Order: sequence, then C-alpha cells, then structure tokens
Amino acid sequence: MTPHPAPHETTAPRDLVGIGIGPFNLSLAALAHPLTELDIAFYDRRPAFHWHPGLLIDDATIQVPFLADLVTLVDPASPWTFLNYLKTRERLFPFYFAERFHIHRTEYDAYCRWVAENLPTLHFGHHVDAVGWNPEHEVFEIDHTRLGADGEIEASGRTHTRNVVIGIGTEPRVPGPLAPLVDAPGVPVIHAADYLHHRDILLAADHITVVGTGQSGAEIFLDLLRHRPVGRERIHWLGRTEAFTPMEYSKLGLEHFTPDYTRYFHALAEPVRDRLVPSQWQLHKGVDPGTLAAIHDELYRRALHGGWPDAVLTPGVHVRTAGRVATTKIELHLEHTQQNTRTRLTTDAVVLATGYRQRSLDHLLAGLAPYIHRDDSDRPGVDEHFRLALDPSITASGCHVYVQNAETHTHGVGAPDLGLAAWRSATILNALTGKEPYPLPTRTAFTTFGLQPQPHTPPTRRPAPAPTPLVGHR
Repeated sequence: MTPHPAPHETTAPRDLVGIGIGPFNLSLAALAHPLTELDIAFYDRRPAFHWHPGLLIDDATIQVPFLADLVTLVDPASPWTFLNYLKTRERLFPFYFAERFHIHRTEYDAYCRWVAENLPTLHFGHHVDAVGWNPEHEVFEIDHTRLGADGEIEASGRTHTRNVVIGIGTEPRVPGPLAPLVDAPGVPVIHAADYLHHRDILLAADHITVVGTGQSGAEIFLDLLRHRPVGRERIHWLGRTEAFTPMEYSKLGLEHFTPDYTRYFHALAEPVRDRLVPSQWQLHKGVDPGTLAAIHDELYRRALHGGWPDAVLTPGVHVRTAGRVATTKIELHLEHTQQNTRTRLTTDAVVLATGYRQRSLDHLLAGLAPYIHRDDSDRPGVDEHFRLALDPSITASGCHVYVQNAETHTHGVGAPDLGLAAWRSATILNALTGKEPYPLPTRTAFTTFGLQPQPHTPPTRRPAPAPTPLVGHR
C-alpha cells in the first residue's frame, strides 16, 4: 500500500480535523468525502488502519449486521458501502449465496482498510500531541508529529481548524491485581487485545486460564479449546459475572441501539443516566448465543467417547490477588462471590479478557481545560450533536469539538456500538455544515421511550415517495 502523503497545510484554517482513525472517524471521513466544500483532515499515529488485529480469530463475527457498515444506514447509495466493497472485489455473488447477515471480523477489517486506503483525507503516521485554542484568531491549534516507518519523529507541524472531532477509541483494561504481571517477563500474562500475537506461546503452555466471561473471553476460550488435545485440554475459564450470560439480542431489546433511545437517554437527569448504564451491561457485555452454543457443542463432542473434557468453566469468581510462583507459574487467589469461599489456582499462562475503557481526553485536551464545562462527576458535558460543552467564548465563533465513543455517560450504551456510527457521523456533519446533507429519520424504534408530555394521537401514514424515473424511460 502506498502511504498517504503528508497533509498539505494552508494558511486558512480547515473546517474539520479528526484525531484518531478507527471505524467511527472512518465513517465520518467516508460520509464527508462527497461534501467537497469541506476542507478536512484526519490524523492517526498508526502506520495504517487495523481493527483489533489481536482478536481477528477465525470464524469470529461482528455483533451487528453488515448493514451497520460505515455509511449504509444513512446513505445506502454511497460508494463506501460494504456491498460496494464486495462489488469491487467481485464477491457479491459468493456473499449472496453465503447468506451471512453477520460477517466475519476479518472481513469487516478488510472492508475498513479498503475505505481507509482510498480516502485522500486520512493521514496515518501522524501523532497529535495537543489541542489548543487561539482566541485572537478564533481557531483551534492542532500540534502534531509526523512519524517514520520505524516510529521515529520526522517532523513537527501545526494545523489550524474551526472544528475538531476526537475518535481516539479505547484501551485495554487490566485488573489491578494482575497489572504488575502483564509487563513482567517470563510467564505469559496478556490482554485479549494481543491474543493472536501470543497464541502459539499460549498453546504451548501446560495449563491456561482465561479471565473474563464476555464475548472476547468466550471466543478465546473456544479457540484454545479447539486447538488443545482431547482429554488434555487443561483450561480454566472464569469471570465475575454470575453466569455465562447471553447477550440481549431480542428485536425490541436491540431498539436500545437506535437514535430514538439515544435522544431519550441524553434528555434524562445525570443521576438517572449514571444508574442506567451499569444496569444495562447485558445489552453489550454478554456473549453471543451462537458462541455459547459452539462452546457447548465442542465440549459435548469431546465427551462422546467417555470422560469429561479437562476444562473448568466457573462464573461468579474474581481474582483477589496474583503472584508468580518461582519463575515458571502464576498463582491466582480466587474468591467466589456467592459462596463466599476462596481458593488458589496455579497456572502457566493467563489471558485477560477483561474489556476496555475509554481513553481519557484530559491529556490531549489539557490546553482546552479552562474552557470545558463538566458535570458533577467531572466528566466533559456533551450536547445532543456530540459536541463538548465549551465556554461561549469559543462556541460563539461557531467552533466546536466533537467526540465519538467518548459519550457513554451522556448518550448511553449505544456510544460504542457500530450500528450507530453512520447516524452519529451524519449528525455531526449536519451540525457542522449548518445544512442537512444527510436527512435523518425522525423515528427509528417501535418502542416509545418515556411518557409523552401531550396526549397521544395516532401517527398519520405518509405515502411513500414516488421512485425517481430512469433516464430514457417513460
């Protein structure tokens, strides 16, 4: 792949600068591509796009239908749809016959890389160091460093822009008791994000422990199980949840990932929102029922000829402390929350499928700290257009900082969901341009979230618009 050229800097400020190029800012860049009146640029410190490369396990699928690609749900005629990607690869007919609604994770990654390689506004190998405000010229100042192929600094620069959109994603979460072991040499203790990079080492271990009972933990346990000898699996799978719980995937349950619910959630009082988010964990932190079924099928197959697989699956357990035994093993001190019992587990390798947390914006936005309005928990406020709540001395000039996947506390569990990526990107572009390049639906769910302030009247049916006639046809 030919690297993207360094961005051409002009004296005039850009309309928008994006920081981070994950799926969400990639969606925004794709939808902004036909809006030629916008001068935009996106920066990412990585040399190229890759989506969770350590978790691209064979047969693992994404948890949303393929229609939840970067653009389709707001612009199905876009050249950047997943279906158009298949067309360019001459794979539409194979996909048609495969009848896959949920595509492989590797295929989603390949699709996103195809988009990233063809958008000229993306600039990889650029690390953004700071974001500041220039009150004299009423623009944001983006200080960035261009990195070489080896990661060494090649040049520094500054870009001026009227608007910023931050999509720097998440980072692996490592439980405190295990944090000192991750960086120490010797016995492998790795986060799920790096699983594939260490799989051979893990498979060579005599005994493996997977900590975490969410989707990543389930996929990794299944992959390890399939690659271990029958009767000598020697795997423990444990986690805090009280059961190996399936993800909520009923059709009405999925309406929590609609713009309707996002707007409803945003309008709730802050204490109510804070109570809701942790209580809705099963909407996005459970395990796909198909993965649970595959695990049971594999365990059952291994028991066909007598004897149980040498695999221990225990929910309701948390790791109190951990330490090394000599230099070759790890000892986990476990506690069962329901039984109030404790034990020790000696293992040769640990995989931490313990999830992710949002990267803090504080360091990146330190130069804007005096201007950011925060809530009672010291979190940045985010309005309905995904803009940080900034001091009027900035916003009065029409300048804003937008965020992507940093607004769970204000917009709910849909913030990290791929299915809302295109809608959020369109919302940002509509607000940014002051126009409506992407008309959005007024209703997206059958569920009515909350009581209506006025008496309900049945909605009137609007006739479907007439199709646009084809040229040369009557």
